[in-house]
Amino acid sequence: MLKNLDERQRRLFLASFAEYLGYGGATKLSEVTGVTQQTISAGKKDLRDSLSDDNEAVVVRGRQHVRAEGGGRKSILEKNPEIVKILEGFLDSSTVGNPENPLKWTVKSTRTLSKELESQGIKVSYTTVGRILEEMGFTLQQNKKYTESGRSDPDRNAQFEFISSETARFMKEGMPVISVDAKKKENVGNFKNAGSEYRRKYEPRLVNDHDFCSDHAIPYGIYDIGANEGFVSVGISADTAEFAVESIGNWWHLMGKERYPDAKDVMITCDGGGSNGCRVKLWKVKLQELADFTGLTFHVSHFPPGTSKWNKIEHSLFSYITRNWKGQPLENYEIIVNLIGATTNSKGLKVKCILDSWEYERGIQISDDQMDDLNLVRNEWRGDWNYSIAPR
Repeated sequence: MLKNLDERQRRLFLASFAEYLGYGGATKLSEVTGVTQQTISAGKKDLRDSLSDDNEAVVVRGRQHVRAEGGGRKSILEKNPEIVKILEGFLDSSTVGNPENPLKWTVKSTRTLSKELESQGIKVSYTTVGRILEEMGFTLQQNKKYTESGRSDPDRNAQFEFISSETARFMKEGMPVISVDAKKKENVGNFKNAGSEYRRKYEPRLVNDHDFCSDHAIPYGIYDIGANEGFVSVGISADTAEFAVESIGNWWHLMGKERYPDAKDVMITCDGGGSNGCRVKLWKVKLQELADFTGLTFHVSHFPPGTSKWNKIEHSLFSYITRNWKGQPLENYEIIVNLIGATTNSKGLKVKCILDSWEYERGIQISDDQMDDLNLVRNEWRGDWNYSIAPR
């Protein structure tokens, strides 16, 4: 009977049955059904009220509502709506993940998070924390052997803390903080793209059986952390430092300048290698030219070697681009630009994408005189990773 009854009917039915069984009936029914004795006792009260001639309103209400209006315990999120934002703050510096997968996992346990929330004045069980984490997109993961490429730098964690504190400081002062990187090179043409899409049964999309191609797309992304906005410049030649800085300049003129009209400083977080690597001279020379042209001072912080997955752009922008075009052959540049520009997520991500058809020269050599001419100031803490370039 119980599975066919709503909550109030179930209480009344069990209360009536308990009265029939007599002394100890509620205890026996609780053991058999798993319904608590408190619920059965509440049913007895409802039963008495519904049989009372002096309480017709309760009878009418009982026919219309399972539970009295406003009844039941409020959820922890209703009582503390800020709990999600606090949890995100706890987890922001402790999450890692595959940049091609939007799921994240955390190195903190639910019990630890429960204690940290309690220190903030929010008492919540670790099981409830686990449920909230699942709703936020986190999953419970087993231990797995995991080694970052290369030897771990002794200043690795300290650099993470430096980037975190500088990011918070810049955003608090209303200055832009951007995460930049180049996405992996994509084949342009009727080639297989990972993932699947809905099509009529037995009518798969037919693509080339070999991935030989002459045209490639190189998406270079800029992710505005504070605004949750992305900008992608799709290159057609090579992922060079000149292309990287040109993409940052395009972001500033097409998006950043309008959003931050009073900005004089921009913080850039990027990988330690690649076209925007900490040892790439051309990267610094081109940033200097952009600083001279825009009047902006660029504050650059590189992630330690082998830790590119921690770069915000990987799981805040690139993973959603990959999801958006899964199973879709990237037949031409127009399709690529449109697919990237249509990327969004549940948090309101907006993306603008353009095609950069310039042929960038490889192997440009930078002289010592050019380096000496830079208006570059290295930070006291790991100046090879953290430095600023101001207009000359």
